Amino acid sequence: MDTKEKITYKVGEVARKAGVNKETLRYYEKRKLITKPDRRRSGYRIFTQHHIDQVKFIKRAQELGFTLSEVKELLELRTDENTTCSEVKTEAEEKYKDVVEKIEDLQRIKTTLVELIDSCSGSGPKGDCPILEALEGENEMGENLR
Repeated sequence: MDTKEKITYKVGEVARKAGVNKETLRYYEKRKLITKPDRRRSGYRIFTQHHIDQVKFIKRAQELGFTLSEVKELLELRTDENTTCSEVKTEAEEKYKDVVEKIEDLQRIKTTLVELIDSCSGSGPKGDCPILEALEGENEMGENLR
């Protein structure tokens, strides 16, 4: 056993070292994203550096846009002896496609918002506001919102 595995931590220490709160740790444990920690006779959970590393892995994957369900799949691939690098690459490629699609959606939204803002003088009664009309679907720009 590795020396760092012999050092144990309380839930608050793990949360602090991993940059999450205690509730997040409990949630990850409930979702089986982290290995179930052993318990002391008193019932307190005993965490190791391995748990901290798992939480940091989860956080890094989330920063890349992976959902917790996808993170769970990555963690399973990570621990499966039969997993190939190709399988992991496929997961990353799928996430990349999702990100590209989201960027395209955000670009469309950005363009529409610019058009709406440019169409509004910012004066006059709200009943004549082209932004509100578009949101209500009463002008041609409203079609871009669908």
